[in-house]
Amino acid sequence: MLTIKHIDHLVLRVSDLPPMLDFYLGVLGCSLEKAQEEIGLYQVRAGTCLIDLVPVDGKLGRAGGVAPGREGRNLDHFCLRVEPFDAQDIRRHLEEKGIAAGQVESRYGAEGEGPSIYVTDPEGNVVELKGPPWQAQEAGRTLPSAS
Repeated sequence: MLTIKHIDHLVLRVSDLPPMLDFYLGVLGCSLEKAQEEIGLYQVRAGTCLIDLVPVDGKLGRAGGVAPGREGRNLDHFCLRVEPFDAQDIRRHLEEKGIAAGQVESRYGAEGEGPSIYVTDPEGNVVELKGPPWQAQEAGRTLPSAS
């Protein structure tokens, strides 16, 4: 059984980045936490969470297909923070439920860099299951198994 702590971040595919940044930064008062221009990823701090903006003409954006609209999806994936994060237990649980899980990879989220696993729901939405940042695990927890 998984215990969800909170949503870590969500990723929006965007057609026109500047107005989106203006809205989230200027209108909503979020702050730009991290920009990875080389891959097309702009991470905006929203309280304890992140909203990732991915331009559809960037490296990550092109991998997601057409631009958002009636026939294209806008949400790339959403992330659920899981604790405790035991990769073997999580993968075993998912397998028992007939869900294929991606590899454990280190990804950046609202609390920092840490382990995560991608899965897909029955409607094709990608869900990231994210553990605590590596520093928290090193401070007294066992590192998750990558198998």
